[in-house]
Amino acid sequence: MGEYTITRTETIAALPERIYPLIVDLHEWRRWSPWEGLDDGLDRDYSGAESGVGARYAWSGNRKAGKGTMEITEVTEPTRVAVAVAFEKPMKSTSTSVFTLAPRGAETEVTWTMTGPHSLFSRIAAPLGIFDKMLGKDFEKGLTALKSEAEI
Repeated sequence: MGEYTITRTETIAALPERIYPLIVDLHEWRRWSPWEGLDDGLDRDYSGAESGVGARYAWSGNRKAGKGTMEITEVTEPTRVAVAVAFEKPMKSTSTSVFTLAPRGAETEVTWTMTGPHSLFSRIAAPLGIFDKMLGKDFEKGLTALKSEAEI
């Protein structure tokens, strides 16, 4: 019970080469991230590489958006992107999100997996399924939006 894992998968009618740029470039997340729209006045700061390993994104917003950073730490073009995430607010936490893109003919199975050390909240909520449902719903929303963007 030291770590949690949350995974969701969506089949997208596009090749990995079409989907990968939407994930590996943090600027593109504004088009599909499930957390966009939580704060119209969100402060964003992009630094490091333009995309890929070393690309960084920091945000600060209202209570819903919180404050934190993301950095792309690993890529395998066009099938894998790993992102280190650190929240400062509303509660401190760290995690790693990994996106895998598996071609299936003319479609791609996109899997979003987040792992991280349990916080006090997740240690209580995870065994009850609450933590998976909360974040899983966000992942499903994000993957649906990613699907819409990639299938244009």
